[in-house]
Amino acid sequence: MNDAVAVPARETSMRRRALITGCSAHAVHDGLTDVIYVLLPIWQAQFTLSYAKIGLLRGAYSGMMAVFQLMASRAAKRWGRVPLLVGGTALAGIAYLLVGQATGLGMLLLALLLGGLGASTQHPLASSMITDAYEDGGGVKQALSQYNFSGDIGKTLIPGLVGLLLTVISWRASATLLGLLGLAAAGLLWWWVPTQVGESATTKNARPLNGTGSVIGLRALILTGTLDSAVRMGFLTFLPFLLQAKGAGTAGIGLALTLLFIGGAFGKLFCGYLGARIGMMKTVWLTETSTALLIVAAVYLPLSGLMVMLPVLGLVLNGTSSVLYGAVPDLAGAGKREQAFAVFYTGTIGGGALAPVVFGGLGDALGVPLAVMALAGMLWVTLPLAWVVQRGIAVDR
Repeated sequence: MNDAVAVPARETSMRRRALITGCSAHAVHDGLTDVIYVLLPIWQAQFTLSYAKIGLLRGAYSGMMAVFQLMASRAAKRWGRVPLLVGGTALAGIAYLLVGQATGLGMLLLALLLGGLGASTQHPLASSMITDAYEDGGGVKQALSQYNFSGDIGKTLIPGLVGLLLTVISWRASATLLGLLGLAAAGLLWWWVPTQVGESATTKNARPLNGTGSVIGLRALILTGTLDSAVRMGFLTFLPFLLQAKGAGTAGIGLALTLLFIGGAFGKLFCGYLGARIGMMKTVWLTETSTALLIVAAVYLPLSGLMVMLPVLGLVLNGTSSVLYGAVPDLAGAGKREQAFAVFYTGTIGGGALAPVVFGGLGDALGVPLAVMALAGMLWVTLPLAWVVQRGIAVDR
């Protein structure tokens, strides 16, 4: 059923600006976050790192994002969403400038921690801004699907371009260009976002879309998202090494990530609309089951077969998150939507930060193939959790 209502022209313009702002920030931040996967094999060779240390580097960026989600949400109430969003984007850019100057593991780790701190501002603030903008006129879930789709556009373009750049310039020069991209994006966001968008998003009295919220359902949703994110980030950490073992070079790894993220981009858009049509639980069961089976297949397929499969794997691997994001407003209590988004992202990004460290150690002990299959096994836990979430949504309505 179409829940859209008539919206004045000025309000429509403000909604579009809020959506463009959130989508642009998401694309840049997700691209800067996931380009790390292309750089990990280079850093391993450059600094002689174990898989556990590789996981620590990947987890450092995501861990800082997770830890400071709630703080960013609270700080926005005092200083406004737009200044924090712009400042966080600039900080992520500065972090990559430092990455380009890193001479050892310690400096590299410090730079990634700084980048994660800057990135912590994006998810809770941009998603809440879009939700608030679209609530009165309807179409919140569709707008959030577009927001999630834009993140995968960044994941597709930036790692792919860096993979190509690494064939002609050094990784340090590539990191410096990424830093300049972050600073340029911060400047454009500051120029583009009108003050009214930030003020309305910060001061607006948010209310639940469909009732008083469900604490049990929200907790189950957060746990589902945490497990889903842990598997996704863990698999992405190991994927370059799986590809390398099958004979792929640096450009091949960049191409593989591009194929995966292309599938993921369409998966987030498609699954967001699919969830609105057939329901959250059925969509999650479909995507998580398919993801588990395809991850196991990725271990055994030859390089050519894996490359062909990656867009499909990306579709289901990333598609689940779009459905889960869309359920947050349904389960959030009155006046707690921004906090609910912050807690949700804390859990999901925290799971994504912890997984590379834990499974990196498992990879050192048992080998990458067994560690990857253990990741696939975790997804089966999300199936009963999705049922609990669905009950929470039904009760709330």
